[in-house]
Amino acid sequence: MNRRQWIMIGGISLLAAAAGALTSQWLSKTSLASEASVKAFFSNPWSSPEGKEINIQDWQGKLLVVNFWASWCPPCVEEMPELEKLQGEFLQQNVLFVGIAIDSPSNVREFLKKTSVSYPIAMGGMNGSQIYKALGNTQSALPYTVVINSSGKAIYSKLGKIDEEELRKAIKAAL
Repeated sequence: MNRRQWIMIGGISLLAAAAGALTSQWLSKTSLASEASVKAFFSNPWSSPEGKEINIQDWQGKLLVVNFWASWCPPCVEEMPELEKLQGEFLQQNVLFVGIAIDSPSNVREFLKKTSVSYPIAMGGMNGSQIYKALGNTQSALPYTVVINSSGKAIYSKLGKIDEEELRKAIKAAL
């Protein structure tokens, strides 16, 4: 190859890298949920994968880490051990992790037979996507994590697989 071809390849590579960086920032963009959206989240009738009603009174007054996920979503499944680890780390500090499954109850039950988690799993149901959109997930993608403080205010959100250290810092800052 001659020098001109190398320069052209280099220029195209730089443009591709810049486009990738800009697209990545656009895809991960979220906004914090309004207080009305958080109230709507708490007023939703949540149920377990077995169809039992979940008492959300257990969720209120705690620092709540809400993770929207699905069994068919590879990054969702990949981050579950990190969420489990952080739940154990902050369990004694009034922090509760809750997984909201955007999936069918039968898929979630089968998944949980193979993958044990200690935090509650609730079914997102038919309006699960509207709930995560209201909580700031403007891209409608999974996984999506929101931290709600004990006063009911959204203080952190992350679209895409969590960064364990970043989430740990957000939790510690809210305690």
